[in-house]
Amino acid sequence: MVVMLLLLSVSCGGDKKEVVAVAFDPENTYTMRTTEIMSLISDSGVTRYRVTSAEMLIFDKAADPYWYFPQGVYFERFDSLYTTDISVKADTAFNWYNKKLWKLIGNVDVRNQEGDRFETDTLYWDEVAERIYSEAFMRITRADQILTGIGFESNQNMTKYRIKRPQGSFPVQEEESTDTTTVEKTPEVAPAPIGLPPVQRERPQRRIVPPPAAKDSLMHAAEEEELPVPVSEETEEEILPIEE
Repeated sequence: MVVMLLLLSVSCGGDKKEVVAVAFDPENTYTMRTTEIMSLISDSGVTRYRVTSAEMLIFDKAADPYWYFPQGVYFERFDSLYTTDISVKADTAFNWYNKKLWKLIGNVDVRNQEGDRFETDTLYWDEVAERIYSEAFMRITRADQILTGIGFESNQNMTKYRIKRPQGSFPVQEEESTDTTTVEKTPEVAPAPIGLPPVQRERPQRRIVPPPAAKDSLMHAAEEEELPVPVSEETEEEILPIEE
């Protein structure tokens, strides 16, 4: 890049000065350099853009004056309600501001208001014709599919577009979402033991009381065999044999 230089030659006596002018190239020599910029750009008195960049060089003496962003640019465009309807990011950009033409180069990433994403290497934006176009490879990521191809053109809002030479269309694979909802678990109940025999309850034994006629014979037999003397059901007392 040629830069204007003023060379001063001073004689030994200090009374002679010579000025040498170097040719100035307005197409390749910037007249102003700005760093760390965040600028709002208006159109017809209405703020339409916000531009952010680490460096901007202004070539206002060129035949078509332009801004140059050598370290990349990010800008947003606003609608009438000052809502961002499109955002653009690129590694390098040119803006011929009199012609209202942008040229974006390197990792161009555009998002429209509907959430569609456009990725390419080179993209032109003609604000006068309200047209965005490219002859490079384009990848479009939508909510349901991915489109690829060579050549692209669109309206200025990136809502109506087409790929000139389509190469493929692929469905978007959604990642499995992890459900973090806490589910209340029912307390576990210990299962009943298996294989145990049923509980057998003993039936009460019925007490047989001999009739009155048989009591005497029983008592007599008890005396001979020295068996326990039977007890009366009613009195629960021992019945003693009668001594003769």
